[in-house]
Amino acid sequence: MAKIGPSLMCADMGNLEDAILRLDQKSVDFFHLDVMDGRFVPNFTLGPDIVKTLRSHTKTPFDIHLMIEEPEKYIDVFADSGADMISVHVEATTHLQRTLQLIRNRGLKAGIALNPATPLSNLDYIWDTIDYVVLMTVNPGFAGQKFIPLVYDKIEQLSQYIAEKQLTIDIQVDGNISFETIPKVLEKGADMLVCGTSSLFKKDNFLEEAMDDLNSFISSL
Repeated sequence: MAKIGPSLMCADMGNLEDAILRLDQKSVDFFHLDVMDGRFVPNFTLGPDIVKTLRSHTKTPFDIHLMIEEPEKYIDVFADSGADMISVHVEATTHLQRTLQLIRNRGLKAGIALNPATPLSNLDYIWDTIDYVVLMTVNPGFAGQKFIPLVYDKIEQLSQYIAEKQLTIDIQVDGNISFETIPKVLEKGADMLVCGTSSLFKKDNFLEEAMDDLNSFISSL
């Protein structure tokens, strides 16, 4: 079954501890934390101090998505704050393989994030240094954007590459992962779902009910 990771940038920012505690009762697989610097993407979000504070409230893995320039400078900071997994963007670091190795050297899972228009060929010489690939299904920076349909083919192509090379690499999808898009992204080969306002953090739903609905829906597919 697909792994579900609530995107905490979509939660009530004034009650993140409460959201984590409630979602933990529903046995989520990981928590996805977006870090934005206002340079690589036009927005600002969570920093290491918040990650460290939240870490004390759960043992569920923290998946840190660094949407920042020069992420190599901050690997140790986020590792020390409680990260279990860290992903970086191809375009954000000059020496990509070295940055991914820095993540692994800290005993964490290393991920590479690809924007919708970033080709899969960027993975050709880092297969042995990654544990998961984050395929952005919207352009990064803001919640609530429309899913970009061409990414369906990208998911399928990546899944085929991984199978052909007999690799153990997860495919994470991030951006408008909704009840409409989930069936097809799973069919194409995704196995980690970052869930935000499109499927989990809905204004009129209690978190527990929303999580139950999401689990039931995925189980029925």
